[in-house]
Amino acid sequence: MSVLRTSKGDGRIAFAYLAPALLVLVGLMGYPIYQLVLISLFDYGQEQVSGGAPLTFLGLGNYTTLLADQRFWSVLGQTVGFAAVCVVGTLLVGTALAVLATRVRTWARMVLFLAALGAWATPAVAGSTIWLFLFDANFGFVNEVLGTTGFSWTYDRWVAFGLVAAQVVWCSFPFVMVTLYAGIKAIPGEVLEAAALDGASTARTATSVILPLLRPLLVVVTIQSVIWDFKVFTQIYIMTNGGGIAGRNLVLNVYAYQQAFAASEYGLGASIGVVTTVLLLLVTLGYLRALRRSGEVL
Repeated sequence: MSVLRTSKGDGRIAFAYLAPALLVLVGLMGYPIYQLVLISLFDYGQEQVSGGAPLTFLGLGNYTTLLADQRFWSVLGQTVGFAAVCVVGTLLVGTALAVLATRVRTWARMVLFLAALGAWATPAVAGSTIWLFLFDANFGFVNEVLGTTGFSWTYDRWVAFGLVAAQVVWCSFPFVMVTLYAGIKAIPGEVLEAAALDGASTARTATSVILPLLRPLLVVVTIQSVIWDFKVFTQIYIMTNGGGIAGRNLVLNVYAYQQAFAASEYGLGASIGVVTTVLLLLVTLGYLRALRRSGEVL
């Protein structure tokens, strides 16, 4: 009974500490999401915005139109594939550099962290513009080094997606690197020494000791990366000039922008935003549920 009372008391105290942050999140996110859902239920176009026509309640009409559109499913598939490549690339690069940072000298680690934080702090617009300049067909540094002057990195659909994915990984891996580096440094030295005394190899120590201890942090960086990369907008919009030739490089956020602002179908664009939000929530909840079933404490 005393243990049960203690756990309940700890839960109330934890909730009391978190309550102010929850109120701020509800205020900052709850109302915009409410407005997004509300707009998605109406025929809300340029005439309605200007007051030239009354609002027409469609209910789930925008969602029916969206789900019946083959282009939506094509863009959704591209978004999932693009986000998966970005997440895997970010985790691999960030994890590798975090391990490297624990094995180099202090001055080399400082240089690595400064370079990584510089990439992280660069605004997405500036970073995308710099990458476009580096990969310019006629004057880009990369084409000059490779001897491929005149080659367009943004013309072909998959080459363009690869270029944008590389830019996304470049500006996202520092978060993973810094987070996992802190986690590795927090592992007690006695644990690693015990593994070494038991004859565990470096690979066995990494897979059987370090990775299980880092699993809560890996959950955080994975979910964060999925959310960031699934809703990429700036890099795609700038580097492919609004989604590529004939929309070949569209992702959901750019597609929503085109429907809402280019086509003045604000209700349809809002419905895409709602679908994107629901998908991200489902992915996050599903991942957390899988971890909970496996016995992982979060």
